[in-house]
Amino acid sequence: MTRRAACLGMTSLAACGPRGGDTPDSLPGRVPLPGAARPPRFGDSDPVATWSGGPAPSAYAVHGIDASKFQGSIDWSAAGAAGVNFAFLKATEGGDRLDERFAEHFAGAAAAGVPAGGYHFYYCCRSPEDQARWFIRNVPRIRGALPPVLDLEWNPFSPTCVTRPPQAEVRRVAETWLSIVSQHYQQRPIVYVPIEFWRDRDVRRLPVDYWLRSVARHPEEAFTDVSWSFWQYSSTGQVPGVSGDCDLNVFGGNASLWRRWLAARRHG
Repeated sequence: MTRRAACLGMTSLAACGPRGGDTPDSLPGRVPLPGAARPPRFGDSDPVATWSGGPAPSAYAVHGIDASKFQGSIDWSAAGAAGVNFAFLKATEGGDRLDERFAEHFAGAAAAGVPAGGYHFYYCCRSPEDQARWFIRNVPRIRGALPPVLDLEWNPFSPTCVTRPPQAEVRRVAETWLSIVSQHYQQRPIVYVPIEFWRDRDVRRLPVDYWLRSVARHPEEAFTDVSWSFWQYSSTGQVPGVSGDCDLNVFGGNASLWRRWLAARRHG
């Protein structure tokens, strides 16, 4: 584990079970805690030969993926058996877009014993309050689910919004979304940031766990002065049970710290 890896403060918010009506029929009411971390048995179609600034992803004990509708149906039992120990699943975008595979992916991961949670792709042309309400409407508060994730990145291909708000505005809307969502789910949220967004709009020191994307250098070198819990190191993963490429991630601590992180971060 590197010196900045895994922001693992163990104080968690009070547990809170699902309310009536919060859980769609297609989603489980409780996600069981997993056992020991399973070592990865999957590949990468375009791996980085040498990682500068820190250890290679293979040095980490706990690996996982993130997925959206673009991965299609996933055989979660096969993925879990191959060493997928967690999954972040796209749930919502903006204030009116829902990933049509979210419910399927979440239920499948839970059935296979893979800890999973939803993430929200932030849309810079709608209020953070609207977007937080949309996420809450579509991502049920389930015991054992991973914390909610706010995905902050630019989308230059958006047909409706390519604005890039200034630094102060980015921080304000992020803090607003995080405050509303963390209060509802009673969990410390996660913020996903690729290196390009981080360079443009510094969002360090938010009250969150960080999930950092760097596919050329170790986070220790690519990002400065930030603790991190998750590292997305590839978008060309080859994982049993998943068709085509998918994103690969590691948790920043060892297997023991992973179990402690889960116990502290997953309510109920």
